Amino acid sequence: MGSAPEGKAGPGLLSVLLGAVGVGPLLLYGLSATSDRVILDLGINEAQFGLLATVCFASAAIGNATLARMADRHSDVFLMTVVFLLAASALLLAAVPAGYGLLLIAVGISGVAQSFPNGVTNRILLERVTWKRRIGWVGIKQSGVQVSQLTASLTFPLLALAVGWRGAAAAITLLPLVLLVLSWRSLRTVPLLPEAQASSTAATAASDSAAAPNRRRYPGMVWGLTAFGMLNGIGVQATNVYMPLFAVRELDFSLVLGGVTAAVAGVVGVAARIGWARVMARGASGPLVLIVLASLALLGALAFYGAWATGGAALLWLAVCLHGTAALGVSVVVMSALVRSIPSNLMASASGITTAGMFAGFALGPAVMGAAVSSPGGFPLGWGAVALVYMACTVLAAALLAVQRRR
Repeated sequence: MGSAPEGKAGPGLLSVLLGAVGVGPLLLYGLSATSDRVILDLGINEAQFGLLATVCFASAAIGNATLARMADRHSDVFLMTVVFLLAASALLLAAVPAGYGLLLIAVGISGVAQSFPNGVTNRILLERVTWKRRIGWVGIKQSGVQVSQLTASLTFPLLALAVGWRGAAAAITLLPLVLLVLSWRSLRTVPLLPEAQASSTAATAASDSAAAPNRRRYPGMVWGLTAFGMLNGIGVQATNVYMPLFAVRELDFSLVLGGVTAAVAGVVGVAARIGWARVMARGASGPLVLIVLASLALLGALAFYGAWATGGAALLWLAVCLHGTAALGVSVVVMSALVRSIPSNLMASASGITTAGMFAGFALGPAVMGAAVSSPGGFPLGWGAVALVYMACTVLAAALLAVQRRR
């Protein structure tokens, strides 16, 4: 069906792109939403629970850094199949009634499942979706992470009440398998754009004849965005992983209501990513938007601290909404900037570099927060550290804006 019209790049393909971005984090978000039950069941402490996220995102960072260039040489169908099968395998392993060690392996596999989606989905957008819809689709597909957060945060606690958190993981395994089948159908019925077909042969010939690729071929902004993504990632996952536990332990929320905090952040994050994508589609400066996001994220961290200091649920919900609006919106701005400036034959590797930075931050955040929560400083120390990280993000974004304006 290679001659099918480009108009077939519709809801089916968009659902696959969104699912590919969101399926990898499903396990970790589910564990976070049921963190109090997981900690008690396994007999671990908060720092050990944070290590689950650290292993997950460290695996993703290593995968992005080492496998990104390889991804440039493999087909969309192959890479999407790898993503969905790895995600399903991770969920199945987590469902096995074994100890903490096997769960570490499961989250590590789920991290590897997050090594390819940004690169391959960005390439699919460049090669199969017209430019008029491209940036808008970036915002929708990048919201897959927050759709994953919403799905896991609502379903895992509810299923855990009936069949335990392991049973919840087993049930959710069906989702990546359904998305796998849908991806095969969509990618085989949506053709390359004419310009992508014309450039594909030339790009392949050039890559075959070139020597080992030189990393300096990427614009300097790529490395700046990578650094920003790493810093923001520290704050994002320090908050995502421990937010439900904070609500349960410090504000006496129930297990289900604690999961709802992450779900609300996910809902707000979906809307925010779509909204920020529209802002970027109108030609807004990436660094300027990042300054706004970092400043709002800083206010969110301060609101979390205020919720602890006052015990006020209203401040907690304000913090959750600011977190969803700002910190969770960064990815779409970064990916939109990449789509603007990187050719399709380098997209998987360039996205991999930037995503590796994000995941390095994702790995550090839960470890830092876990150490803080387990120390005498507790959650106040943790939220203070998150606030410092977002202050650093603001400074870095201002520096990137200054460089952009000089050029």
